Amino acid sequence: MARPQLEPRADREIFELPLEVRPEHIDENGHVNNVVYVGWLQDAGTAHWNARFDADARAKWSWVGTRHEIDYFRPLMPDATGVKARTWVGDPHGPRFNRYVRIEDGEGRLCAQGVTEWVLVDAATMRPHRIPADILPAFERR
Repeated sequence: MARPQLEPRADREIFELPLEVRPEHIDENGHVNNVVYVGWLQDAGTAHWNARFDADARAKWSWVGTRHEIDYFRPLMPDATGVKARTWVGDPHGPRFNRYVRIEDGEGRLCAQGVTEWVLVDAATMRPHRIPADILPAFERR
């Protein structure tokens, strides 16, 4: 059964992160290994957070990924260029946000998509914390 493709929400900022396919990413099947995609989901979320919040906010809050789900549509080969992650967040639920990521090739074709559940934690105690109301506006479409 075909999985529906994730489409960005109209009310959320779509953050883009260029990705590089490196030789060590290629597995014995000749394409980017699945484990690399998990890292890319994390990289996209972290880059988006770092781009929107200053050092003080990043010192106060941290995020912990508690669940990843990835669907693969098209392999990325060793010579792939122009690869990018496009990411946006869902609605906050207590301390949780779902973050959605599309991995696209240089022609804009969907290669993989993922959802990660992130939990906001107090950086000093590492205890979960309800997402403050002032965080969501940073991820809204401008």
